[in-house]
Amino acid sequence: MTQDGAGEEFGTDRDGRPVHRHRLHAPGISAHVLTYGGVLQSLEVADAAGESGNVVLGLDTMGDYLTRSRFFGAVVGRYGNRIAGASFTLDGKEYRLPSNHGRNSLHGGPAGFHDRVWRVVGAAGDRIALAYRSPDGEAGYPGALDVTLCYTVSAARTHTDLCIDYRAVTDAPTHVNLTNHSYFNLRGQGDDPPPSAAAGRGRLPPGGRRAPAGQRHGGARDRHSLRFHRPAVPGGRARRVPPQLAVAGGLDHCFVLGGRPGTLRSVAALWEPETERSMEMLTTEPGVQLYSGNRLTDVVHGPRSGLCLETQHFPDSPNRPAFPSTVLRPGQEYRSRTVYRFRADGGRVAADSVRQAEPWQ
Repeated sequence: MTQDGAGEEFGTDRDGRPVHRHRLHAPGISAHVLTYGGVLQSLEVADAAGESGNVVLGLDTMGDYLTRSRFFGAVVGRYGNRIAGASFTLDGKEYRLPSNHGRNSLHGGPAGFHDRVWRVVGAAGDRIALAYRSPDGEAGYPGALDVTLCYTVSAARTHTDLCIDYRAVTDAPTHVNLTNHSYFNLRGQGDDPPPSAAAGRGRLPPGGRRAPAGQRHGGARDRHSLRFHRPAVPGGRARRVPPQLAVAGGLDHCFVLGGRPGTLRSVAALWEPETERSMEMLTTEPGVQLYSGNRLTDVVHGPRSGLCLETQHFPDSPNRPAFPSTVLRPGQEYRSRTVYRFRADGGRVAADSVRQAEPWQ
């Protein structure tokens, strides 16, 4: 990639720093990326009729992102998802974080990576690399963290891809868990509910890593509302609201993914019957937070107008020794990759191509 490519001016952040927008393109797919928050503002892919449409929820102006955003398309960190009690202990020392979700810290706090201006370190027609240096002590986290984010669009004979790569290094032990918070709607930004896994109080895991839903607790309605091994419209099968969904006001649950973490494998798929668009998701991460936009109160994008598939480590891992570790130490490199793969040939993604995923009970 080249070291130029300033993009077009998009506005300024709260401190007057300039924000730019970059367009990425490949046959059948294009995207707009902002230097503010590493935001994926738009993602255009074709439907079965050959019509291009934006399949992520975005906002029109910089002012909108400063005043209306619910993490629309942003990269969140240092820690995506929730940390209980807004604190953790690392190597015998306690670290306090800003609380922005009741008593918990969510998505790196109120001024996390989603609210920072990233630096362009490489740009080409089909990709962009952004970098951000998080200083020691930012949002309460130890160590200076250098993060690189790369978006790439590409086309193959049967599909188009958006690939997101994350890398990070630190000068002191810290916790890292990065993810993208795009809301997908394969209908093309419609306001109808999307093709619509366990959580406890505060939408945190209720204990240690426990058995998948329905194996030890809960009735059949709970079990089937939280299992997606076969194509289904979540929430459309039970006459009453299952307790697991009532706790979160809908879907806002982390699923434990099959396969070996660290290897890129297919873990989830969406299919929209009207446009016949399908999206398959591949990731190296051990989990995915499935969020159906239950609490969206935006003036344009209302509740359940988009669905998030946030690939990541598990919620509150810094306080859960039984969970896969999110500790990054000097000399190590954090690496993560997620691919969103789109088809527009009118065919569903084959169910048996997707690894099984289980929610907490």
